[in-house]
Amino acid sequence: MEIREATKEDLEEIIIIESKCFPEAEAAKEEDFRNRYSAFKENFFVAVKNEKVIGFINGCTTDNPELPDELYHNTKLHNPSGDYQTVFGLDVLPEYRNSGVASELLKHFIKISKERGKKGMVLTCKDHLVHYYEKFGFTHVRVSDSSHGGAKWNDMRLLFK
Repeated sequence: MEIREATKEDLEEIIIIESKCFPEAEAAKEEDFRNRYSAFKENFFVAVKNEKVIGFINGCTTDNPELPDELYHNTKLHNPSGDYQTVFGLDVLPEYRNSGVASELLKHFIKISKERGKKGMVLTCKDHLVHYYEKFGFTHVRVSDSSHGGAKWNDMRLLFK
């Protein structure tokens, strides 16, 4: 498996993967992905196996150590020199789950964020994933104010030393 920066050509596969990983109310739309890629393509990474995209991670950068819902839809809020790297999505095709793909994508994004001099990383996740992210050093901050997709989310933060 290889992890690399996503290309514009990868977007179709990324959109399909998102639709397989999240319910329709929570999945990012094609237009959102295209806008995000245009605004912060340097923050899109894919996992590739046998020339097939099997997972991805992406997110904007911001000075806010939280992830409010408006960041998902307003790419003008992306600040390339922001202190915090967000994680909008960490998606892996169902047939490749539980094989380390997500952890490799996350570790790569953490490494890149540190190399870029970020202060930390922020994301939101559902209850069943809080423990997963804690294994990578994230701390549970609080139940999120997010109403994305009508679900309950948790604010998670990883501060770099």
